[in-house]
Amino acid sequence: MYNRKIGIVTFPLEKSNIIPLYNIIGITRCLTNHVYIITGNSGINVAQKLNDLHFELIYHTSGSNIITKVYNYAKTQLTITIHMLKLSKNIDSWIFPIGGEALISCIIFAKILRKSVIMSLTSSTESMMKHQKNYLTPIIVSFAKINYFLADKIILYSPALITEWNLEPYRHKILIAHRHFLDFNTFTVTTPLPDRPPLIGYIGRLSGEKGVQHFARALPAILSDREDLHVLIGGDGALKESIEASLQEGGVTTRVDLLGWISHDDLPKYLNQLRLLVLPSYTEGLPNIMLEAMACGTPVLATPVGAIPDVIIDGKTGFIMENNSPECIAENVIRALNAPDLERIAENGRRFVEENFTFEKVVENWKRVLQDIE
Repeated sequence: MYNRKIGIVTFPLEKSNIIPLYNIIGITRCLTNHVYIITGNSGINVAQKLNDLHFELIYHTSGSNIITKVYNYAKTQLTITIHMLKLSKNIDSWIFPIGGEALISCIIFAKILRKSVIMSLTSSTESMMKHQKNYLTPIIVSFAKINYFLADKIILYSPALITEWNLEPYRHKILIAHRHFLDFNTFTVTTPLPDRPPLIGYIGRLSGEKGVQHFARALPAILSDREDLHVLIGGDGALKESIEASLQEGGVTTRVDLLGWISHDDLPKYLNQLRLLVLPSYTEGLPNIMLEAMACGTPVLATPVGAIPDVIIDGKTGFIMENNSPECIAENVIRALNAPDLERIAENGRRFVEENFTFEKVVENWKRVLQDIE
């Protein structure tokens, strides 16, 4: 058992971050008896289920204009820092697993108190902010770079991300470990691929960095090639209205279901309906939905970003497309659906995930990482 006392800090969470928080808590509590968590918003749901652990809970509202957004963001950071002060005597190391890149006051405070700071990065802040067109992008990117400098260790999903996310200056402090594991009793094949309806889909945030807008624009070409095909788009986000408009303009609304947010409990049911999941992202870490789909025997077509190429080998465990232009997406969706060995590729993907994303393997990797930090 790891002897150090661990504090986990996240910015108040969106619904999509609940499972990543569960995962990091599940890993750390297997390694130490001393785990303290500061989180909020949807993270409150985690606290209610894991009521045997110590949680400090916060609620954050965004604000309606730039002044209130900046004020509320600063206020939330101050509130997190106050909770860190309250717990400080119980903590040896702070882990920032979700949204920590912008928590500059919190990380500076941890360093002043001589606590080790571990940043576990899930995405490239610079790439995400660029595609979300946020007016605070320069400030948040600057905060992230300062925090990378201050951190004692940075944990990444894959060595490939060092170059892709422009982290070369911090190579000496980077360790490799992911926090992804699946319940293979839940995420499993319930409907064999040949028995599924002619349905493809996208499931994830409806935001610019995910490339879902290009998937929507590719659908007229895809659906004209396959007249029996239907499409499912699950998720919510800033691009919802523009995607609806794009589908209307392309004349494909009758063959596309916009389902909105899909709960994690319902995911296996939807994944077992799909013949292909499409992930046309500009930037990724290691997408959970990709692993969950593969465990359900659903082939995945994705762009070669983040740690995706560590999992998907084109034509063997899934499909890779060169870029996320609508033309490239359409061409590769048709290629994947027409692959004569699609069932074998889906089975290879399922087997790869089941062998490499068990809870035991993840805990062993994190044990090694935390011992290195010690």
